[in-house]
Amino acid sequence: MTSLSSSGAHQSAAVYGSDLIVDLLASLGIEYIALNPGASFRGLHDSLVNFRVPGAPQIITCTHEEIAVAMAHGYAKVGGKPMATALHNVVGLQHGAMAIFNAWCDRAPILVLGGTGPMDATQRRPHIDWVHTALVQGNQVRDYVKLDDQPMSVAAFPESMLRAYKVATTQPQGPVYVCFDVDHQEQTLAAPIMVPDVSRYRAPVAPPANAGQIKEAAELLVGAEWPVIVVENLNRNPASHLALVELAEALGAGVIDRGGSACFPSTHPLDLSMALEAGLKDADVVLGLAVTDLGGVTPVVPHERGLNPTAVPADAKVIHITMSDYLVHSWVSDYEKLPAVDVFIGADVNLALPDLLEACRRELGRYPSSAERVARRRSRVVALHQQAMERAAARLKQDFALAPISAARLYHELWQRVQGTPWAMNRLVRPFMDVAPENSFTGGGGGAGLGYSFPAALGGRLAMKDADRMCINVSGDGDFLMVSGGLWTAAHYNIPILQIIFDNRSYYQDEGHQTYMARDRERSLEDLGNGIFLNEPATDFAGLARAFGVEGFGPVGDPDALGAVLDAAIHAVRDEKRPVLVDVLTQKR
Repeated sequence: MTSLSSSGAHQSAAVYGSDLIVDLLASLGIEYIALNPGASFRGLHDSLVNFRVPGAPQIITCTHEEIAVAMAHGYAKVGGKPMATALHNVVGLQHGAMAIFNAWCDRAPILVLGGTGPMDATQRRPHIDWVHTALVQGNQVRDYVKLDDQPMSVAAFPESMLRAYKVATTQPQGPVYVCFDVDHQEQTLAAPIMVPDVSRYRAPVAPPANAGQIKEAAELLVGAEWPVIVVENLNRNPASHLALVELAEALGAGVIDRGGSACFPSTHPLDLSMALEAGLKDADVVLGLAVTDLGGVTPVVPHERGLNPTAVPADAKVIHITMSDYLVHSWVSDYEKLPAVDVFIGADVNLALPDLLEACRRELGRYPSSAERVARRRSRVVALHQQAMERAAARLKQDFALAPISAARLYHELWQRVQGTPWAMNRLVRPFMDVAPENSFTGGGGGAGLGYSFPAALGGRLAMKDADRMCINVSGDGDFLMVSGGLWTAAHYNIPILQIIFDNRSYYQDEGHQTYMARDRERSLEDLGNGIFLNEPATDFAGLARAFGVEGFGPVGDPDALGAVLDAAIHAVRDEKRPVLVDVLTQKR
């Protein structure tokens, strides 16, 4: 839950409607608003610049609306609270729609503000105000926001904004959209308007777990021969991370971290994230903790079309603690495959996990003989973990000298330079870098849309209060090209980030798909790269960075030269506090 400080109600000094919006943003504690300027919110833009109310958000200028929204997405994931973004009427909203969809699928709270041409048709300018006015604009994103609203008067602004913020920050969280008529923004206020005490409109506390279900889950876990914990997202809650480790140790159970956030330490001997199939194949009880696609982890039928599922025994008992069913829309199937669950606990996992830990400890205490079974199981889990680490070490040794550079070598060289210091990264590369909960993680975009990682990392860096934390973002070349204009924002605001291009000069995932299709249809693989390869011409990413005012290194394809390049780049980010791009020529994957 996002906390709101109690500052009391106050009479706004707003002169115009848009001044009131800024006053409300300040009262809600919104630190930043990312935008690409547009005439439909020219009033709001002026107020952000000239209405100097204490705590007004800082403008972050972006070269594209998708960049602006993705920055707010990354900020929310790292900072745990909303950032605002302003989108220019119909066209800006369409540009930002992909990023809003990502935030929806990722359940990230974002306050999306929009403007529209005058709803009063008699006040519209010829052509431009007509094509930039919709009835109603929120229809465009209604299927992938928690709430959309368009207040019909300036007096309605406070309730609309407070409701939107409350809905965005109520679990499960997500983006909201509020649209303001340009005439209302530019309206001169006839009388002062009160800004309510925002602390009286805070999000509700998420529900705790049912005690009877917790007891039932504990009995299943303690009585199991091979319980496995599958975890995806604990929202960077330190108490929950500790409780997860203690639960795994109490049960001697393996933990599979699905990568929604850095929940379980990769160096812990009970980590089976790199031994997923071996860990699950004999499971008699599976505990899911806020897993988005639990049905994909525990399928009851094989997948078709060449996909290889991870299966558990058909008679395995499944426990799931999640609030996912509290937020389901029907436009897109982001609710994933319907899992078969024996004990479904619809509660905040951060509240339920400590209760489950204590219940398991009590249950274990009732059966002293269980200590031997826990010890035996732990030995087997540790062996699986060690085997996975040995496989990773063998892969690193095998791929160490490859040119272009292998993924294993890239992450190994990074780890040699960041270990022992605070760092954050957008990818969980457990085999080659030690992952721990204290390291921030911006993760994937939720909707699997390209163009997310770089701007999300910029927003995440804005939310990091630890100035010494090294922020690293690795983007594929195709992904980065969609949002390369974010380099201007990085340079203009001097956001210290190490941006690495995983430059395989291809939309590589589609190589796999096209290979599968050609072989399935018994067709030639000779022209596989048509429509996929990005090598004619090859992009000069370092030169592109320099054109935007960001120092660029590379391309570097010699593995023995990579270390020195990373040393120079990391020095610029960590010691000189400025953004840097490194173009690394890589193997395909």
